[in-house]
Amino acid sequence: MAFCAKCGAQLNAGSGFCAACGTAVSGQSATTASGAAAAPAQSSASAPSAGMTDNLAPALSYIWNRVVRFHAFQSVFYGVAWMILWFGMHIVFAIMPFLGLLILPIYALIGLGGFVYWLFLAFKAYNNEQYKIPIIGEIAAKQAGA
Repeated sequence: MAFCAKCGAQLNAGSGFCAACGTAVSGQSATTASGAAAAPAQSSASAPSAGMTDNLAPALSYIWNRVVRFHAFQSVFYGVAWMILWFGMHIVFAIMPFLGLLILPIYALIGLGGFVYWLFLAFKAYNNEQYKIPIIGEIAAKQAGA
């Protein structure tokens, strides 16, 4: 009597797969009735890895190699520039209250534009492309050593 090495279910004779979990089994990958487990069979499908791929890491900016450091610095500098721009807009609109109904659409358009550009930067980082923002990108490249 053979049992699945992965889930422990009883295997049907002649079947190449476990009926309970679907794992591919062979004569070497099952546990025998005596309890001795053999080595699991090698499957042609690759198992998912626990780590991140190299194109996902720059987008998330958590691993510190040169490429990721560049994207991390550029992201931080873009965020700082965005906050300065947003703060400046608040000051201008506070000084000029006569703009009235123009303030809300301008806020919305600038906010949407900044968000779409941020998504574009993340997309470029995900695709392993080193896209540089005109002024900020050069500063980020110097800081990252890239």
